[in-house]
Amino acid sequence: MDGSGGGRYGPTMTVNSAPQTAADIRRDGDDDSLTRLPATEMARLVRSRTLDPVELLDASLRRIDALEPRLHAFVAVLERSARDQAERLRARPDLDRLPLAGVPVAVKDNIAIAGEPTTYGSRAASQAPAQEDSTIVRRLREAGAVIVGRTVMPELAIWPFTEPEGYPAPCNPWNPDRTPGGSSGGSAVAVASRMAALAVGSDGGGSIRVPAACCGIVGVKPAPGLVPVPGGITDHWHGLTAFGPLARNVPDAALMLDVLSESHLYRDPVAATSGLRIAISTRHPVFGVRPSREIREALSSTAASLTTAGHIVASANPRYPMTPTQFTSRWLAGIAEDATWVDMTHVEPRTAAMVRRGQRAQRKVRPASDSQFAKYIRGWLSGCDVLITPVLSSPPVLIGKWSGRGWLSTMLGIGRWTYTSMWNVAGVAAVAMPAGSTGDGLPLGIQLIGPAGSEAVLLSVAAQLERVNPWSMAPV
Repeated sequence: MDGSGGGRYGPTMTVNSAPQTAADIRRDGDDDSLTRLPATEMARLVRSRTLDPVELLDASLRRIDALEPRLHAFVAVLERSARDQAERLRARPDLDRLPLAGVPVAVKDNIAIAGEPTTYGSRAASQAPAQEDSTIVRRLREAGAVIVGRTVMPELAIWPFTEPEGYPAPCNPWNPDRTPGGSSGGSAVAVASRMAALAVGSDGGGSIRVPAACCGIVGVKPAPGLVPVPGGITDHWHGLTAFGPLARNVPDAALMLDVLSESHLYRDPVAATSGLRIAISTRHPVFGVRPSREIREALSSTAASLTTAGHIVASANPRYPMTPTQFTSRWLAGIAEDATWVDMTHVEPRTAAMVRRGQRAQRKVRPASDSQFAKYIRGWLSGCDVLITPVLSSPPVLIGKWSGRGWLSTMLGIGRWTYTSMWNVAGVAAVAMPAGSTGDGLPLGIQLIGPAGSEAVLLSVAAQLERVNPWSMAPV
């Protein structure tokens, strides 16, 4: 574990800790010191030419060499192309203006990288290299980021756990027997273990927020439309999916969202002014499910911190649909559409069953923005500025919990575990962040939810909570 102290949020050295001066980093130069830097600090040092981007990349690559054999975050490590990027950065005359100068970034394997295949977590996908970068990757490169690898995901990004048959399952850096969540599981592992400073994920039902909660990091699911969907399409999974950042702290996540969205709104999140109306809810979308005691305590502690900060905090529960069909019909139909990119004779059996069901659902599905829940939530959220709920009803589950089960049994199991999917139907913005830990050291997470366009408000509240209750890095 890093640091020497302890306490409710783990060791006292936090993700916001950095050496006192840039000269200290240059003098120490060790991989541990470099990879512990926040992405914002990495970029600042590279912009000022105090830190060589190649030196920073080498620290990241050596950490990948040391940890990847047991954590399995990457489908492919792009050492040669990453080194070319870092060396070119040295000579860029605009280096001092690049917001992500030299920052090592991992990219989920459903986002095209020129010269690399995009396999969507499936051995049934084409191995033909992409002809060009997706818009997301292009924006990252233009901002000075160095793309270090493609990360593991479940086949077609279906599940909130990452156990594809075609690749080793990524392991949670806090406990290798536990899932890192999914579907952006490899991305979250890369960030939490400091193999990369930042990563991109996608979230069609919780796939950024669940891994963030499992791995003790920050994940942002922006409202649809803020960050472009790869592939030149306007939406994915009938409006459920959004792409966004995974980071070790809130300022880093805000900076990356700024780059991905080209909006210049989130780069310097400030503490929210007091007096925001904040609703706290432990109600689960599935009737009768109750979160664990530790998660309820984490939510209660969060409410107390926000009250002390001068916000108006109260319990308030949105009304969820009696059945999950508003999510599952779009989810299954979207999976069936994604399956056109793979060889169906080689997909996993559980995936094949879902594709068949999704093909029947395609004829009746309308955009998520037209759903009854989306219309209801737009009105409900007018009564508060931020809603805070758990991300999960229990801490990270064991890897293999749903192995060998059919799609329906698995779906029902994850439906009781996650709090996330209906917020994709609602089309809202959400930020997942750490909120303490279990007695045996597993991270706990909460999500801050607001209407489309509230990303800056959510990030500022998250930053305020982070300053009050800082958290530590994974003990790897």
